[in-house]
Amino acid sequence: MEQISAILNQYSFLEGKAFQCNSFGSGLIHGTFQIETSDSKFILQEFNNSVFKHPERIAHNQLLLGEKGDVSKLPFALPLPLLNHSGGSLTVHEGKLYRLFDFVEGETLQEIQNSNQAFIASKAYGVFADWAKDIPASDMQESIPKFHRLDWRFENLEKAAMDKNQLNQEEAELLDFYFSQKFLVHSYEEFLSSCPLRITHNDTKINNLIFETSLDKVAAVIDLDTLMGGLLMYDFGDLIRTVACTELETSQNWNNLAVRPAIFEELLKGYWEGVSQMASTEEAKSLLIAGEVMTCIMGLRFFTDHLQGNIYYKVQYPEQNLHRAKNQMIFLKSQQEQRAILKKIWQNITGL
Repeated sequence: MEQISAILNQYSFLEGKAFQCNSFGSGLIHGTFQIETSDSKFILQEFNNSVFKHPERIAHNQLLLGEKGDVSKLPFALPLPLLNHSGGSLTVHEGKLYRLFDFVEGETLQEIQNSNQAFIASKAYGVFADWAKDIPASDMQESIPKFHRLDWRFENLEKAAMDKNQLNQEEAELLDFYFSQKFLVHSYEEFLSSCPLRITHNDTKINNLIFETSLDKVAAVIDLDTLMGGLLMYDFGDLIRTVACTELETSQNWNNLAVRPAIFEELLKGYWEGVSQMASTEEAKSLLIAGEVMTCIMGLRFFTDHLQGNIYYKVQYPEQNLHRAKNQMIFLKSQQEQRAILKKIWQNITGL
């Protein structure tokens, strides 16, 4: 408690105040605590700079967002780090970094419970992109270098495969499939050159939203550590990857893995409501392959990590990254097999 007190005393509005502190949530990256005083609640995070190696870039991006954007114009909260005595968002104590946020009441979901939640979630991320459109994305720093660069992830797999002396049959099949996606890399590169740089969230999972307790409205968009300049397809694509699939990315229920066109439709309706006034024709077209791009990226990352000996993603058994890569392969195949169906939905919604 003395350690927490020393950290909180670096914030003028908490200095010397009595408080209660409890562990909070199930986040895997940052240590998280709920701080409660007589009149307020806060979230205190111990920043994990072994995962995020450029905390100063993250701080820069979040400060820029707060300075150049009017958060009060959003229909939901956007909790940015509160500033300490020295005007910084990162607080140092005994060699560790901490951040303090206002607490937002509500519920987080690991999976949607109905299709309307897909629409609500996707619209929130679209509204965020539209709200941030006038803030120069080029002023943002890369919090994770080349995070969603499909071309770079493809090159990484090529290098890892060259360094691997022998592949078993399952590994060889996966490698052949991912190498066959060169056409998707080319499509991505065309959109990379023709679409404007936007401020994107870059990790648009359902659990990076706080819903109101009724679960019919978004109360807050959270976890802005991956915030940086990017393409609209990144945010929409990760929604497709994580919400429109019949199974989670850890599932080995291969026969049940597929894209859900009805959920794709709700996600696109919601996101398009958010971005339709800002999106160029090229950006609108990019949304059609966005799910494929983001699924391929994750498949490449999982498979590369498997070939390199599981050095990045934590695994519970040696073949888990291989199985994750297989999961993404099957989901990517499903999207490509149903492209005609998804394109018709896209045409109906965008009018293009």
